[in-house]
Amino acid sequence: MNSIPDIKKSTEAKMDQSIQAFKNNLTKIRTGRANPALLDTVQVDYYGSMVPISQVANVSLIDARTIGVQPWEKGMGAKIEKAIRESDLGLNPASMGDLIRVPMPPMSEERRKEMTKLVRQEGEGAKIAIRNLRRDANEHVKKLVKDKQASEDDQKRAEADVQKVTDRHIAEIDQLVHAKEQEILAV
Repeated sequence: MNSIPDIKKSTEAKMDQSIQAFKNNLTKIRTGRANPALLDTVQVDYYGSMVPISQVANVSLIDARTIGVQPWEKGMGAKIEKAIRESDLGLNPASMGDLIRVPMPPMSEERRKEMTKLVRQEGEGAKIAIRNLRRDANEHVKKLVKDKQASEDDQKRAEADVQKVTDRHIAEIDQLVHAKEQEILAV
């Protein structure tokens, strides 16, 4: 990091990555609706190695509350079904010939509250990551000032710019949290 523009650019890129990671985490949080990404974390035994379901089957939506899993090979169906049942997602798959149907169970009020709490925690974690990036950027700028590579005016401007980027990312996280909560609470 040898210039203020470099620091700003790298900080913004890292903040964007944090938002992306947060979005990925949100897709794993269950709502009442079916979402093929829900099964991304489920691993299945494929000839001795554990692989994601998406590498041994087509995962698609049958309707708003049902995911369909179509294995590419005969004999994988039972393994996929077992992997989904044993995952911590609380799903109960059912085979219909070659197709495995994974219905989304309706969520109880209590479960919805738990999920919104989880969404808020994830959001808080993402905000902490963003704030840490802001702190790191400001420390880099202070070091440049200390090493006489930038003036104190540059430092103030850079810190204001970094704060603007931080505020924008935090607002985006709040918006994502709000949208996910609405999705969870919609019956």
